[in-house]
Amino acid sequence: MRLGILLVSLLLILTACATPHSRGNPDTALYIVKVEPGVSYDDVVSSLKVAAEGKNFVSPDVYPLGEHLQQRGQALQGKLEVRSYCNLGLGAEVFKDYPEFAAFAPCRIAIYEKNGALYMALDRPTYALHALGDVPPNVRAAVEEIEKTLIWIMDKARKGDI
Repeated sequence: MRLGILLVSLLLILTACATPHSRGNPDTALYIVKVEPGVSYDDVVSSLKVAAEGKNFVSPDVYPLGEHLQQRGQALQGKLEVRSYCNLGLGAEVFKDYPEFAAFAPCRIAIYEKNGALYMALDRPTYALHALGDVPPNVRAAVEEIEKTLIWIMDKARKGDI
């Protein structure tokens, strides 16, 4: 009986580790979510735009990596792009003490297809704090707020919410 419980527990742990999700792991650089079935790429893009604007985030640039690869003759199936996001109010709180944090800015969300499914991945701003060492509480709080908001935006977009 104990062996059975142990094997089931081990299977659950391995399954959790294998899923493309890093929601609760602050030691993972990427936060990845799968877009819900029935939500199109256009739905995701519209949701990202509306949700970001509602939280005072701007998207200053889109990097259509997939298009560029295809133009260079690389076989690529599906979408592959990176959208940048910035909130200058929160960013200023960080940049005042750590201008070098600009190397991690603006924040980026990738939209891509893998195995026929649509995903989004965030380059987590809090992970970048590892590079800065000890930071004052106000800087950590601002970076955590940026990440929390970006995850909220992604959550809206994965469901196609506007």
